[in-house]
Amino acid sequence: MTVTLDRPEVLNAFNDEMRSEFTQLWSRVRADDNVRAVVLAAAGDRAFSTGVDVTEKLDGDSPFLDKQHPWAENEDPGRQLSPRRNEVWKPVIAAVHGMCAGGAFYWVADCDIVICSPDATFFDPHVTYGLVAALEPIALRYRMPFSDVMRMALLGLHERMTAERALTIGLVTEIVERSSLLARAQELAAAVAGQPPAAVQGTVKALWQSLDVSRAQSLATALMYTQVGNPLGAAEVDRASAKRAHQWRR
Repeated sequence: MTVTLDRPEVLNAFNDEMRSEFTQLWSRVRADDNVRAVVLAAAGDRAFSTGVDVTEKLDGDSPFLDKQHPWAENEDPGRQLSPRRNEVWKPVIAAVHGMCAGGAFYWVADCDIVICSPDATFFDPHVTYGLVAALEPIALRYRMPFSDVMRMALLGLHERMTAERALTIGLVTEIVERSSLLARAQELAAAVAGQPPAAVQGTVKALWQSLDVSRAQSLATALMYTQVGNPLGAAEVDRASAKRAHQWRR
């Protein structure tokens, strides 16, 4: 399944309607066994997403950036936008181009594989606008070195991380020419989706949930995931075909 952020006129910033749509989307992804992987892409040429749409209201009565109410947002948007916080354990692959800023990290930080085009830039403008940068940077701490997260959070609009730097620190795993970006993401998704779903989803869940506990606790529960995800006597893959595919890719 390919999901496209489609508000290019506002740089794919999200509003209440989009948040509601993502709640429904993740519910569908969880329930539909035919969906084995998701590609998250964006329309337009300028941005993957610049985060919250500050021109619209997010919490009913108060504008998000009301100077009299700097904490106007009563609900964390990540609860609706994030695949992980919606209990989605099917792989999600992000194809990032252009600007990726602020609230866009609700998606990117919780994807399993992130690739980008050479023109991609990553930054968090919260502090520049007089807002505490907390939710998105904390999510990014699990993908990036702490020092890089802190630098991004503190410099705000004064610096943008390049695609090359994002690759170096592991925020993205591959840089692909813009013209081939979506096709490459879909190729990766197809490769993942072609493998046994119980093994794939068990792997995703085990690794993500290990981030919430200590190493010792993670290892103590790891066997449980293998027992659930590797049912004995239920072969789900043609090993000969898998071997041929591996040889072909080399």
